[in-house]
Amino acid sequence: MSALSAFRGEFYAAIGARADAVFELTDAVLEHEGKVDSLPGLSLEDAFTRGHGSVYAALNAGRIDLEAVRSAALAEPLPRMRGHIVLAVDVSPWLRPDAACSPERLFCHVYGRGRGSDQTIPGWPYSFVVALTPGSSSWVVPLSACRIGPDDDVQEVTVAQVRAVVVDLVAAGQWAGGDRPIILVTDAGYDPARLAWQLGDLPVVVCSRVRSDRVYYGQAEPKAPGAVGPRPRHGRRHECANPATWNVPDGAVTVPSTRYGQVRSRFWRFLHPKLTGRSAWVGHDGPLPVIEGTVVRLEVDHLPHQSRPDPVNLWISQADIEAAVINTVWFAWLRRFDQEHFHRFIKQDLGWTAPAVRDPRAADTWTVIVMAVYLQLWLARGLVADHRLPWERPTLPGQCSPRRVRRGLRNLRGTLNRPASVAKPSRPGPGRPKGAQNRRRAARHDPGKQTKRPGTNGLGRGNREWPKRSI
Repeated sequence: MSALSAFRGEFYAAIGARADAVFELTDAVLEHEGKVDSLPGLSLEDAFTRGHGSVYAALNAGRIDLEAVRSAALAEPLPRMRGHIVLAVDVSPWLRPDAACSPERLFCHVYGRGRGSDQTIPGWPYSFVVALTPGSSSWVVPLSACRIGPDDDVQEVTVAQVRAVVVDLVAAGQWAGGDRPIILVTDAGYDPARLAWQLGDLPVVVCSRVRSDRVYYGQAEPKAPGAVGPRPRHGRRHECANPATWNVPDGAVTVPSTRYGQVRSRFWRFLHPKLTGRSAWVGHDGPLPVIEGTVVRLEVDHLPHQSRPDPVNLWISQADIEAAVINTVWFAWLRRFDQEHFHRFIKQDLGWTAPAVRDPRAADTWTVIVMAVYLQLWLARGLVADHRLPWERPTLPGQCSPRRVRRGLRNLRGTLNRPASVAKPSRPGPGRPKGAQNRRRAARHDPGKQTKRPGTNGLGRGNREWPKRSI
């Protein structure tokens, strides 16, 4: 209870404007029974002592310091996987297809249920950085959220987020020199070599899934005596889709798993991709770098919902990695799918995409509010009992899902500290006179990127830059 009370106090201190309304709105989301599907409906909660107009005023005028919220969350030790802090990054869209008056919308890639039913829908893509937890659970610890704008590059935004999180981890004493490196896991939509190059000064090991048709190269052979020309930069080809091009693996490990059966991993060290002087590497000073890493090929007997799974290829940014650490890294990558549960929970239960706000800055404020609600659920997971429905299975103490913790947190309403001040009596404004027309029409904005990037065709990289996500 002390950790939860301390976080609530520091969260209130991190609110710069409309602090009382923002804090009470956070409590209204936290104590709401059922799924949040109406923003003004939160004003009917006992925790919110103001009128429904203050809900919109809290989002439109409220400002929250995300770094201060992250520092408050890092007051408690983060979970580790075999001694490693594991961070995961992913993009989730807030779809706004009919909000023509909302600026800074982009085309977000959305998966469909049928084959070939993928589509792009206008919305606000948000990049989330979370800390993963070990064991069989759907918990994560959200540490950063950033909206990707029309002038932003998703890789640059990701690097800035990860760098800020790692700096705060060091400042909070969560990581020190001599500790095991931090593992960053991503999906195939990111460029792992570019991430490794940009985060090279940090104690971070990047692990990313790569496409099955990717080609890597080994170390270059020494220049033959008497040969003319420069020394070759690339060695033997390693085509992930062509076993005939593979060398003898540097190691192979088979691990039994109750979820996947036998997990077989083979790895090849000191493999690097061939970079080209276009796209992200336009304007690079000097020769393009050779970024060596380790390619891992995972094969399992079965998946929970698929009998014949395809092999998975991973690229790890550490070339001289040990076999024991490789097992830890690919196991941490398998836990990356817990972030999908986080996205689903904040959308379906906490109503992250429910408000129909126009200003993207109001959407940023609401995103931080939802993150603060989830962090309070994380800190309260060991304080509440399991209030399960009749058809739900019982769980062990301290292992309740976020949904069950939120359900049981209502019993702690009287014990939670509430630093917000009591609302003062007021009367609503006159508003626009009845029958008067609105002479201040809102501007309409076309979605999509509007910034030209060097080395690309047309307006930037279009919509193909965004990592593919499921909603």
